[in-house]
Amino acid sequence: MVDDPRYPTGQFHFNPAVTPDMRRRCIAAIRETPAALRAAVRGLSESQLNTPYREGGWTVRQVVHHVPESHMNAYVRFKLALTEHNPTIKPYDEDAWSKLGDVSRAPIDASLTLLDALHERWVALLEVLGPSDFERPLVHPDIGAISLDRLLQMYAWHGPHHVAHVTALRARHGW
Repeated sequence: MVDDPRYPTGQFHFNPAVTPDMRRRCIAAIRETPAALRAAVRGLSESQLNTPYREGGWTVRQVVHHVPESHMNAYVRFKLALTEHNPTIKPYDEDAWSKLGDVSRAPIDASLTLLDALHERWVALLEVLGPSDFERPLVHPDIGAISLDRLLQMYAWHGPHHVAHVTALRARHGW
């Protein structure tokens, strides 16, 4: 655990010294994210779901809806990089998405179910990729050229990062 509640697992850092074992561990982290998030929110009341994980942060409900939204974008980015030459992807305003009306109304189980199905497909894709596939580039307008290896590491970090937002909040409140 890290002292900064924004980054309970630490900030993301890309490791360019990629190995097959590292890729397997990243894919495993992506595979495990849906079950970990579901376990992290199991038994929370509506009031607890509407509690921000930190001062000025998103509510647990917003976090739960954010994860599949973010990961859908990541899945599409993988598909684009695998089927197009150096595509430029479209960023989106995550905070604005978190404030849309569906986030406060949709049951979290809808997003948890979406995450289950999405990760089943995503992992199926990731497991058939070869080393050269992970080296394929895409362009993020805010970051520049990045490889699928970097995206893989980023999303292997991203799921546990948000799960830790919830579990750290639960630990602080004794939930």
